[in-house]
Amino acid sequence: MGKFQVISHPLIQHKLSILRREDTSTKNFRELVNEIAMLMGYEVSRDLPLEDVEIQTPVSKTIQKQLAGKKLAIVPILRAGIGMVDGFLSLVPAAKVGHIGMYRDEETLEPVEYLVKLPEDIDQRQIFVVDPMLATGGSAILAVDSLKKRGAANIKFVCLVAAPEGVKKLQDAHPDVDIYTAALDEKLNEHGYIVPGLGDAGDRLFGTK
Repeated sequence: MGKFQVISHPLIQHKLSILRREDTSTKNFRELVNEIAMLMGYEVSRDLPLEDVEIQTPVSKTIQKQLAGKKLAIVPILRAGIGMVDGFLSLVPAAKVGHIGMYRDEETLEPVEYLVKLPEDIDQRQIFVVDPMLATGGSAILAVDSLKKRGAANIKFVCLVAAPEGVKKLQDAHPDVDIYTAALDEKLNEHGYIVPGLGDAGDRLFGTK
């Protein structure tokens, strides 16, 4: 079973509390999502492999550490996942960005994929799938399915707020995927919204209703 971790750093928890508030403006919401994503990126990249490299300092030659081989890819689930990309890129500017677009079928309430655009060498990259919410788990499962179909093997899922139901579904469907969240909330309501959650992350990021 992949790792499940709630990242409880005080700065993350503080910013998340402001993010949840109903009266937080679109501008502030966007900035906070970005900041929390960056702080989470720092934590979720903790186990990236290192290798030795010889460098020259102004004083002498020396063997030091640098990130080894595996390249990174950040794959937001559209559209809300876009809000988390820049935070990650500010830490790892060389990472490639893929996109997976989904909408919810109004009748079945199931996610439907409409766009998959990924770096060519996706099978050789450590992938961070990002989406502010892990609610029913449907979109996350479909996104990981899409990636695995294209040869991706090393996938971590990063969200801001998760419902226990979504975590369990994603773990059952993809036991090899590590899941990181800033908060594990209480439950889903009958409309599939996370309680207490933060509302619709896409609408709050982009100022739509």
